[in-house]
Amino acid sequence: MMPPKVKVGNKFIGEIEPVYIIAEIGINHNGFVDLAKKLIDGAVFAGCDAVKFQKRTPELCVPKDQWEIERDTPWGRLTYLEYRKKVEFGFEEYFEIDAYCREKKIDWFASPWDEEAVNFLEKFKVPVYKISSASLTDFRLLRKVKSTGRPIILSTGMSTLEEIEDAINFLGKENLMIAQSTSTYPCKLEELNIKVITSYRDKYPDVPIGYSGHETGLAPTLAAVALGASFVERHITLDRAMWGTDQAASVEINGMLKLVQDIRDIEKSLGDGTKKVYESELKNIKKLRREKKEIQSGSN
Repeated sequence: MMPPKVKVGNKFIGEIEPVYIIAEIGINHNGFVDLAKKLIDGAVFAGCDAVKFQKRTPELCVPKDQWEIERDTPWGRLTYLEYRKKVEFGFEEYFEIDAYCREKKIDWFASPWDEEAVNFLEKFKVPVYKISSASLTDFRLLRKVKSTGRPIILSTGMSTLEEIEDAINFLGKENLMIAQSTSTYPCKLEELNIKVITSYRDKYPDVPIGYSGHETGLAPTLAAVALGASFVERHITLDRAMWGTDQAASVEINGMLKLVQDIRDIEKSLGDGTKKVYESELKNIKKLRREKKEIQSGSN
């Protein structure tokens, strides 16, 4: 049986395909399109395949008992609902982002957090949807995303195996991809549990498996690739010290470049699993190996 693969844009995601690398911009743009463009430029420079955003309808996603809670923001002291509206892009901003990504030849998509956000994103014909870990048990949202017929990445942080299985059964495995994730920002190394990638590959052999990481550093993401992740996602930032809840768990541009380069090196080095003697080794066989006859005569 051929390994599973899913088409996203003009590329395929699957075990025998190049690892699909997603730079998660999320809300690290802090509500500024110019900053979003700089992050897109950084993802292109690093060699990523896609950038990802998050799309919310604040009045639907923010619980009413939190609307009036005040917090300090770059725009001064605002209620939480006002803040959420400040960092949320509307149609004009995403129209500009859509055109910019087309110009830069990089995919973009988003995690919708509510059904109205799906309607919004459908205007741009995004190539794939990402179901965030927080939304895995939101079956109204899952139904809405499924109804689009587009590929789906299901992130599985903060979820039990039973909850994950329920979501997968509901969505179906066609055009589905599953990501191991732990929803802590940043995440402790001992809680990343990257070997779950292997468990998922065994349990769901007909679904591409990937990794969505929130750790500091690059090594765990590289380990995920070595364990068979078909796609990886890491948050991208211009500066980890910038204002914002996700910045500390993000990778700066030069770090993303190194991550992509190292992933491509790992892909080349993994091989096909069949032991063989390479032509480049032949001269060393002659140079370093004793012949069988010599060994046998020495033992007599």
